[in-house]
Amino acid sequence: MKKHILFICILSFAYQLSAQVRIGTVTPADYKSTVGDTLRVLSWNVEHFVDAFDNPYIGNGREDSASEEQVKKRCRDLAEALQRIDADVVVLEEFESQAFLEKIAAEFLPNSGYRFFAASPSPNWYMNVVVMSRVPLGTIHGYGSVFTPVINTLDAQGLPESQNQINTRMLSVEVLANENYAFVLTGLHLKAGRSDRDKAMREGQIQFLLGQCHRFQKENRRSNQLIVGDFNFTPDSPEFKLITSKYRNLQFFSPWPAGIKTHPAPEPNRQIDYIIINKQMQKRLVAGSAKVAQVFSLEKMESISDHLPVVADFVIKY
Repeated sequence: MKKHILFICILSFAYQLSAQVRIGTVTPADYKSTVGDTLRVLSWNVEHFVDAFDNPYIGNGREDSASEEQVKKRCRDLAEALQRIDADVVVLEEFESQAFLEKIAAEFLPNSGYRFFAASPSPNWYMNVVVMSRVPLGTIHGYGSVFTPVINTLDAQGLPESQNQINTRMLSVEVLANENYAFVLTGLHLKAGRSDRDKAMREGQIQFLLGQCHRFQKENRRSNQLIVGDFNFTPDSPEFKLITSKYRNLQFFSPWPAGIKTHPAPEPNRQIDYIIINKQMQKRLVAGSAKVAQVFSLEKMESISDHLPVVADFVIKY
């Protein structure tokens, strides 16, 4: 009896070590991994990256004013940059739609292995977070229905203010790196702006995200997690301190050396784009791999976006 219990405990522990792999989740029968012992994650705010078609449900001039010629040139430049960066998992912020990214992958990146996509788009806005991957993706958690507090702020009726207009710009998705290892990736584009209210909105979003990431950690105490995207705050800000502070048994760490600049191109003077990791993911980080992926001149990078992309590499096989 004791041996039987011990065997069950060992199996349970082995399952915990296998990270977030879900029962019933399979890879396509024709899928063959092209990823080696390490996996590269890229995050890039690509600045109002829209297609040439008007979405009638979105009333914004920037969404429907791009010409087909302008769009094709920008797609070619983006595809060339992505080829040079050679990331296995790509997270794009301020990108119009998953369908548009799938079209770019098929037309401009046909041999790059990108066949898995995820998004949780806004029904009435055009700047979304979209994920593209060479490795399979699992469950997606979208947060567009969630109300988050605007910290220490009252509305016109004198009640605590909250919002859910921009929470579609946050999502979490399981990345099934291989048959034995998976992790939870949260991609985001937090509230922009430097006013007190903007900061209060970001703090509310961060509070929610920490609670959600703690839920993942509670479900699996060995859960590997990373948060990537345009955070819209600098390393010396209260928001940065908040997102990297310990929350119960969860804490995210920043692998970035001092002095990194990601915005605005072509003369970047601050870092607002990050990849941050929890303790379990920190063990898998390839030392020195967290960096700005500047593959063109700053002037050409600006033709794609006013942000510079950031990358980091992780060991997925031991």
